[in-house]
Amino acid sequence: MAEVKELLARFHEAASNPKALKDKYLAEGRKVVLVNYYTPEEIVHAMGAVPMGAWGADVQLSEAKKYFPAFICSIAQSAVELGMKGAYEGASAFIIPSLCDSLKVMGQNWKVAVPSIKFIPMTYPQNRKPDFGHAFTRAGYDRVIKDLTEVLGDTFSEDKLAASIAVYDKHNAVMREVVPVLAAHPEITNEDRCAIFKSATFMLKEEHTALVEELIACLKGQEAGKGKIRIMTSGILCDAPDLLKILDEAGLQVVCDDVAAESRQYKADCGKEGTPLDRLVEKYCSMDNDTLLYDANKGRIQYIVDEAKKAGAKGVLLVLTKFCDPEEFDVPMIRKACEAAGIASTVIEVDRQMVNYEQAKTAIETFRDVLEA
Repeated sequence: MAEVKELLARFHEAASNPKALKDKYLAEGRKVVLVNYYTPEEIVHAMGAVPMGAWGADVQLSEAKKYFPAFICSIAQSAVELGMKGAYEGASAFIIPSLCDSLKVMGQNWKVAVPSIKFIPMTYPQNRKPDFGHAFTRAGYDRVIKDLTEVLGDTFSEDKLAASIAVYDKHNAVMREVVPVLAAHPEITNEDRCAIFKSATFMLKEEHTALVEELIACLKGQEAGKGKIRIMTSGILCDAPDLLKILDEAGLQVVCDDVAAESRQYKADCGKEGTPLDRLVEKYCSMDNDTLLYDANKGRIQYIVDEAKKAGAKGVLLVLTKFCDPEEFDVPMIRKACEAAGIASTVIEVDRQMVNYEQAKTAIETFRDVLEA
């Protein structure tokens, strides 16, 4: 178990101190590009830079309030706040997609609020399945490549992109593999699980893959601990330390997730046909079961039920980011589908400014009691 603890400590270190990682990569002579929800990291990686996640942080807002109304998603607000306060200093650019109203506003505000770090827009089509959706996505990637070439001073190569796609597809596979392994080991806390996923957004993928592979090998050779109550989480973010501690103290174990900053990132691999850039386009256009991806049939609802059943989760905890309208619209349908499937569900609302989790604690403890009944 000592080796497992050492590996977990490395995940926690990377997850809790991304600035140290950023400074390390910069000291090695690498350039850093900030990325967000479904940005084409493979392109950044292929052009020799380090893609680093910028999902904001639990920080009180002051400067960013000059640019946002109070009812905008706190993920966008806190990322701009950190940018204005120099937390991302040294990064060359920030690729921000336009998948929701908050992200659209965030990109435009970033351009003015943090002019030292270039804003690169990534405009995705919602109707991504038809040929015109592929063409639109390809045009967006061409724009990103052009802007990155100017910022990084490096040229784009399809051969290098092919190599980066291999790195990312391998990481996707390892992250999918680790989920059931962690589920079989309830001695791994929810805070540990979160650190594994969160650190992936900051580390070079090849480095993170190697660590996760080590952890999987260690855990597969160990006997599982005492069982806990198995649940599934769903939402944009579920990384607040106080919230994770409440889940651990309540004896609830996250065995699978539908979280944007966690497993949603690793569901789709690149396509197999065409040029490397065509394959990357196919990756986005093939994606489904996400709040921000248009789907008239709302397949995400049944997907959550199916994943919960497959993982043996007794309940689904919906971690709703405050003011995230797309997530809010799905909640009634998810709860109705869970009820029909005999799976308990509950909702807690969070944002990046929460300092008191007593209401969430009460809701989670009540949820635990329902699952135990």
